[in-house]
Amino acid sequence: MLDIAFNRALIEAVLVGTVCGLIGVHVVLRRQAFFTMAMTHATFPGVVIAAVTGLNLYLGGFAAGVLAALAVTALSRRRGHDSSTATAVALAAGFALGVALMAAQDGFTRDLTAYLTGSILTVGTRDLVVAAAVTAAVALVLAVLHKELLFTAFDPGGARAAGYRTGAIDLLVLVLIEAVVATAVPAVGTILTLALVVAPAGAARLWTDRLVPMTAVAVALAVGSAAGGLYLSRALDIAAGGAISLLAALAFIVSMLARARPRLGAVPQR
Repeated sequence: MLDIAFNRALIEAVLVGTVCGLIGVHVVLRRQAFFTMAMTHATFPGVVIAAVTGLNLYLGGFAAGVLAALAVTALSRRRGHDSSTATAVALAAGFALGVALMAAQDGFTRDLTAYLTGSILTVGTRDLVVAAAVTAAVALVLAVLHKELLFTAFDPGGARAAGYRTGAIDLLVLVLIEAVVATAVPAVGTILTLALVVAPAGAARLWTDRLVPMTAVAVALAVGSAAGGLYLSRALDIAAGGAISLLAALAFIVSMLARARPRLGAVPQR
């Protein structure tokens, strides 16, 4: 029975690592790491409400995250407000609401804490199906809109001048990010998802500026962190979500140190 549970968890780790690596590249290129952190926190109250009311946890978390994304976008576009302030407010408010709801439901508190840091060994067939479907959908959208996503990420002004609907593309990216966050909840929880999304992609960004190799490296590091963290948690009897996130962070730190070494004493090129 334990082997079946572990095998399911391993499949979940590979799927979640793949989709986090795919979307993480676009998060890093668009400099939306802080915004993604706010979305992970805003997802938590949706998960709590869904668990308490008996609704689908994925839909609850996804809906809450999308509403938070829309709220942040609306607030940041108002005169006198900047995106970082609106994002910080959404982060704090979303997490506070989730904690308040969790504390108000004594009978569910112990179970819901797993959604903060994940419980990958308890994933079922439905979780694997959802992860596989979201991974395939995200990969398809990113492949089809490859040119548009790159153009709007690096030159939004030029993209608008060329007739691209940058607002719609930005919103689509936010929806994809939230879909990935909601999908990763069973594996690494709402709080630790950020590490698996941002750290492998950030490490890949240090090694290459080309999108395809960057994506390949990000996916490889994310899958390696997820699968390696799972094996590490079994060997050392530690929380899987924490082990996965630590390996992802370690990949970024090692990459940063390795890429910094050749530059020491180098003469800047003009």
